Amino acid sequence: MILVGNQRGGGKNLALHLLKEENERVEVHQLRGFVGETLISALQESYALSRATKCRQHLFSLSLNPPPEEDPDNQVFEEAVDRIERRLGLDGQPRAIVFHEKEGRRHAHAVWCRIDAGQMKAVPLPFTRQRLQEVARELYIEHDWRMPDGFIDKELRDPRNFTLAEWQQAKRAQKDPRRLKAQFQEAWTLSDSKVSFEHALKERGFILAKGDRRGFVAVDHTGEAYAVSRWVGLKAKQVAARLGSTDDLPSVPAAHAKAAGFVTVRLEALRAEQVREAAATKAEFDARRERLERQHAAQRKALAEDQRHLRQLQEAEQRHRFRTGLLGFLDRVTGRHRRVAAENQLSAAKLDEVNSVERCALAERQGQARSALQERAEAELRQRRSAAESLTTDIDALQNARRRAERADHTGNKGAERRKRQRIRDGP
Repeated sequence: MILVGNQRGGGKNLALHLLKEENERVEVHQLRGFVGETLISALQESYALSRATKCRQHLFSLSLNPPPEEDPDNQVFEEAVDRIERRLGLDGQPRAIVFHEKEGRRHAHAVWCRIDAGQMKAVPLPFTRQRLQEVARELYIEHDWRMPDGFIDKELRDPRNFTLAEWQQAKRAQKDPRRLKAQFQEAWTLSDSKVSFEHALKERGFILAKGDRRGFVAVDHTGEAYAVSRWVGLKAKQVAARLGSTDDLPSVPAAHAKAAGFVTVRLEALRAEQVREAAATKAEFDARRERLERQHAAQRKALAEDQRHLRQLQEAEQRHRFRTGLLGFLDRVTGRHRRVAAENQLSAAKLDEVNSVERCALAERQGQARSALQERAEAELRQRRSAAESLTTDIDALQNARRRAERADHTGNKGAERRKRQRIRDGP
């Protein structure tokens, strides 16, 4: 949830802004601690109270915007407002909550009066931005919402949301211990319980599990187990003090199977995307090929028309060179008629040669254009198919690893049951 807050005055203007009809729906959800029964009268009441102090920015205004793909209910907004109130030191101060709905999306505004009526002074609000950022991070983790890039390092985003390029790069690169340690320490800093720590680790591609010595470990999709205490830089007792018991956590093989399953789902989505894009690419190039063929046919037709027109003009001119009547008879007697006929034949042959060269040049240009289009299509399709095949290999490897982990977990559970029954039979 994006939280943006600021101190301000101008209570009436703020009330009018919050009640604007440009939103499809406006609901004054709560007026607490005010005598006035309307939003305008409540914020004017805050202004009147501030007149007895030197405070000009007597209000704290906050907007709460959930992720675009989420639609939290009123309780989620109210709990967020209560948490922010406690975190900023505004406990018990008069406040108003207003809901806005526009284009099918809801968001909320909360406004507090900063004037403490008992002491007649304004509640100080230091480090507001940092505290709102902390609460926002907590809300994203607790509700399993995908954090915006501004909240986390792009390189440390939820591995279930990686792109094809990021997956390929990750396969080529070795894990950076500094980056890994930063991931664990950030997850630890953002959490205050086992549940929130599990969420924070899950955002970074790890599953919290019970280690062989009943310690806390984090397992990734490769099956690698990382001791939590070592990577967060604390003693095992300090970690246990915050996280409690490991009894309700999965074993390392079970956590490996779960982590591998998360990544497998994402890889299958990427493979399906590559198949769809390959089909779309082929359809696009088929359509471009058809358009190119129609364009080439039109060019050939236009050239044929031009050449036919030139041939007609030439034939008309050649006929005009033959004289008729008595002069024509004399031309046949003197041999002029044969010379003109030979010249006409030569000029016709030259025109045929020029036309042939033009047709060949056009055919060559069109052939090059078709070849270039075909090469681009084949190159892109090869790339898509190669990516899909590579993803298939990765998916098969992950599925095999997950099945092995599940078998190991099942075998381990059966062994634990046998040992438990044996202890019961043997007695204390």
